[in-house]
Amino acid sequence: MTSDEHGLPSPPATRDVPALTGTPVGTVACPGDDPSEFEFIAPGDKGLRTGEFVAYNATVAGEQEAILARVTNTTQERGLPGEFLANPDVDPDEVAGALGVPTEDTELSRFTARTIGYFDEQISTFTNPRIQPQPGTRLQLAANAYLEAVLPSADWDSGSGTAHLGWLLNRPHGAANMHIPIDKFAATHLAILASTGSGKSYTASVLIEEMMRPASRAAMLVFDPHAEYDTLPEMRRDEHSHVFEGDDGYRPEVEIITPDEITIPIPDLTYSDLLALLDGPSDRMRYVLNEAWRDLTGESNHITPQDIINKCEAIEGERSGTVDALAWRLNKSLNRDLFVPAARDDLTDLVAPGQVTVLKLNRLSQSDQQMLAAALLRKLYEAREAATRGEDDAIDHPVFSLFEEGHRFAPDGDARSLGILRRILSEGRKFGFGVGIISQRPSKIDPDVLSQCGTQIIMQIQNPNDQQAIRTSVESAGEDVLDELPGLTPGQAVVAGDAMNTPVLMNVRERHTEHGADSPEATKEWKTAHDRLENEPAGVTDAYDDDGNVDETPL
Repeated sequence: MTSDEHGLPSPPATRDVPALTGTPVGTVACPGDDPSEFEFIAPGDKGLRTGEFVAYNATVAGEQEAILARVTNTTQERGLPGEFLANPDVDPDEVAGALGVPTEDTELSRFTARTIGYFDEQISTFTNPRIQPQPGTRLQLAANAYLEAVLPSADWDSGSGTAHLGWLLNRPHGAANMHIPIDKFAATHLAILASTGSGKSYTASVLIEEMMRPASRAAMLVFDPHAEYDTLPEMRRDEHSHVFEGDDGYRPEVEIITPDEITIPIPDLTYSDLLALLDGPSDRMRYVLNEAWRDLTGESNHITPQDIINKCEAIEGERSGTVDALAWRLNKSLNRDLFVPAARDDLTDLVAPGQVTVLKLNRLSQSDQQMLAAALLRKLYEAREAATRGEDDAIDHPVFSLFEEGHRFAPDGDARSLGILRRILSEGRKFGFGVGIISQRPSKIDPDVLSQCGTQIIMQIQNPNDQQAIRTSVESAGEDVLDELPGLTPGQAVVAGDAMNTPVLMNVRERHTEHGADSPEATKEWKTAHDRLENEPAGVTDAYDDDGNVDETPL
């Protein structure tokens, strides 16, 4: 393991691959049921578990190669008879003595492993030789330094930024640190999927911290429906300067935009947005509104609800019942503090490099959250398209947008934000627009959206429907790895997809900033509230006499 100038884990400086050689752990017994599987025997005290990496040597095209494999299953191979162990009145040592079975250092386990392949330095990934190891082949535990170098799908020579997410699950703390390449998941999109309480928001915050470090200085926008990212400004504190401060004095900027400050510019809406806001407009209303909106959006970047009504009157006439009905609907929908008449012109301030902007949406309705996302994402996407054409009013740097409660914005159904999210996920790569979806309900996310997330961080998932949604949409995580999802504990994750050369089980590192999404301690808060009420001045609540009746004695 290497460290940077601050003592933090750092990735290998180049793609020079260390030796794979590690501790001998077992011997190949026979081929497995699948052509890529084999079984091996190892002493039970080796501590091998599902997800561990082992290796063996084989000749491939006349060359000696080190072949990597992942443990997928384990069963007991030899031990005391089960019928004796099931009887609590029988001493296992006495049974072992009677049967002549030694009780020390003899328990064996049978493991199933799936071949991953040998690392091809020319293509920076694994090639499966499709050669089964022969029975009797000795296996070794893959070395930590080797795994650190080859598991992430990063080209270290390019100097691309990486995120230190944590360390391998089956290794000691910090023994094999995992860095995932930011360029990969920022370009091909990201999904963080986990049951409530498994650490999805915590993990997202770890990634935000990594992306805001001096080596990356990302331009990030976070849609935060539950105000879970309020603690990110701690990145600017002096006690964290060793992590977030650059040699040039850089420190990340954190902009928290409160619900009272969030607005949706009316000129940034589309005709379809307006229809979604109105309550059941008739066909005639639709026609008049469409004509009025087409004229207005070609004339001005400052539009009020009255401007729309005036334009409708010019088309239909002042005494029209159609216009009256439209006026009532438009005023009801748009005459709110959320909607403003001026088009947005602060995009470069909103998504500046080295800055994470958090939109706190906790006081907005779900439909308003979706409308905000639709209008803002369209504007950002157009600005990134304009940058590729060299136009003015463009955003000339990549953007990464993170959606907490992603199923709200990209549901398996209908939402104003779904269309633009689908477009960004399918086309955003060429324009430098990345998206991260965070959700505890994968089955409620639009399947097209989920399948377009090229990198997945999957934590504990118990719901069968959500497990099936992941199996259907996440092709890169094999069945053997996905079978581990119900047994993961908070903070443990499967990382798979474009950012990794093969799926990996890992522990997520601790945050540098405080976590702001912990569940409330109900019993503590109940007691505090009760004590507060008990200590309120007389007269604030009803008083009772000794018989339990309200005491109406004047104060």
